[in-house]
Amino acid sequence: MSVNLSLHPRSVPEPRALLELIQPITWFPPIWAYLCGTVSVGIWPGEKWPLVLLGMVLAGPLVCGMSQAANNWCDRHVDAVNEPDRPIPSGRIPGRWGLYIALLMTVLSLAVGWMLGPWGFGATVFGVLAAWAYSVEPIRLKRSGWWGPGLVALCYEGLPWFTGAAVLSAGAPSFFIVTVALLYAFGAHGIMTLNDFKALEGDRQHGVRSLPVVLGPEVAAKLACTVMALAQILVITLLVIWGKPIHAGIITALLVAQLFAMRVLLRDPAGKCPWYNGTGVTLYVLGMMVAAFAIRGLEVLP
Repeated sequence: MSVNLSLHPRSVPEPRALLELIQPITWFPPIWAYLCGTVSVGIWPGEKWPLVLLGMVLAGPLVCGMSQAANNWCDRHVDAVNEPDRPIPSGRIPGRWGLYIALLMTVLSLAVGWMLGPWGFGATVFGVLAAWAYSVEPIRLKRSGWWGPGLVALCYEGLPWFTGAAVLSAGAPSFFIVTVALLYAFGAHGIMTLNDFKALEGDRQHGVRSLPVVLGPEVAAKLACTVMALAQILVITLLVIWGKPIHAGIITALLVAQLFAMRVLLRDPAGKCPWYNGTGVTLYVLGMMVAAFAIRGLEVLP
């Protein structure tokens, strides 16, 4: 005889569900971008290695994990349609526990950000506010297929890159660093658009105007690919101008490989998005590190 577990709701979260809530798989992009920032400065960390490691923890498990908890809480009704087995709609994280965890991680993120100095703390404040603005009503920038992915792309790629450079150099990053970080953040808008394909049906039902919903999967995929490619073309062009042709050549080769992957993606955007995230996006982020090494030590001429 089977027992209907819904008759006995949990009062405390399931331990495994807590890890699912903060989605460790999403921590890699901001951690990688933070490392790109530290590399791009061209300074050996030396005694500042603890700041590098602390920044990685802040960018990944804390701020990104907090943003996932906040988004899961604010998206619980959408997830009940798209992915009912997720921690909150499934009841494995009951009541308001999801909200309490997001708030606790917000405070913890700010406390750790304070330890990274004024630049690190300022970036943390921006990241925390952005995470809540993306998910929470009545702001909920996630409803827009333009502002939502743009904000996430900035916080996943541009902000951690800027923060890593600023923390290690104890000052404002150079023009070269800010420019390249912003270009890769711009390109990541395409990555975030592709990420919206997995929630297509729930977004339609709950009024989330993602680009796949508004434009349709085929047009949204073409736009995403164009944005990703354009950002890298601009980076390649700048590296050539700045006297880094070898690095530009490597990123060009990575982009060519992405173009072949994009052709596969465009044949079936909804079905091939997970595959592309493991191939094309990997090539994209490898190019980020190549660019970080390219701009090490570059200085604006007087």
